[in-house]
Amino acid sequence: MPKVAILSDIHANLEALNTVLEKCREIDPGMEFVCLGDIVGYNANPHECLEIVRNLDCKGLVKGNHDEYVSSESGVEGFNANAKRAIEWTKGQLTEDELTFLGKLPAFKSLFSGYNAVLVHATLDSPLQWGYILDLHHAISCFESKPKAMVSFCGHSHVPIAFCKNAYSSSEATAYETIVEWIPTVGEGSFEREESCSIKLRSECRYLFNVGSIGQPRNRDPRASFAVYDTDHKIVTRYLLPYDYTVTQARILEAGLPERLAVRLALGM
Repeated sequence: MPKVAILSDIHANLEALNTVLEKCREIDPGMEFVCLGDIVGYNANPHECLEIVRNLDCKGLVKGNHDEYVSSESGVEGFNANAKRAIEWTKGQLTEDELTFLGKLPAFKSLFSGYNAVLVHATLDSPLQWGYILDLHHAISCFESKPKAMVSFCGHSHVPIAFCKNAYSSSEATAYETIVEWIPTVGEGSFEREESCSIKLRSECRYLFNVGSIGQPRNRDPRASFAVYDTDHKIVTRYLLPYDYTVTQARILEAGLPERLAVRLALGM
């Protein structure tokens, strides 16, 4: 079967998305795609990014909270002033067809056939509340929810983190663990080069991967983050790719969006 690229939190960042897709074609020309939501929001190319994602013919695609707020009249709960301003600006950039497309996306989880995997933007146990999986405590709640697939992928926090549940553990206390290798080490090496980390899935375990953000990383690393699932060999690989965020910053300022949204791209936060 083809490898599957797991994209999340693109947030209208055209430069980062194009860099990721170029890498995907290099890894596997027949690459398939899934998207965990938040195609739009924050950055200045919502129309272009949405058009690209729609043309990928994703095998699985779920709605993020920014996709939800852009395409509906619901209040922007929990958003700061910069995020709210970006939501309102984005609404004016998209066509009625594009807004309808975002509004009709599955609101929480999707099981894509043949891969024994679940997709969700936020959390499996309460997807519509847009909660964050930041530590093992939050991960356990997701493991105990349904459906129970071998591997689950999420985004939303913009921070790569991963967890494992060992079905054969004799103790509840040791049944769950954080996969420390998946978490990028901040401050080591250069943000100007590519980085990857591969996890071999064990048949007796279940996994939860947060793949990080393509368009607005928040782990103090400005590189675009995504993952590739090799279903034949049961390997999940996280990639961190440098891209020219100065172009994205210029687009944000030219659009009249808040300067803070441009500044944070260089900081990865």
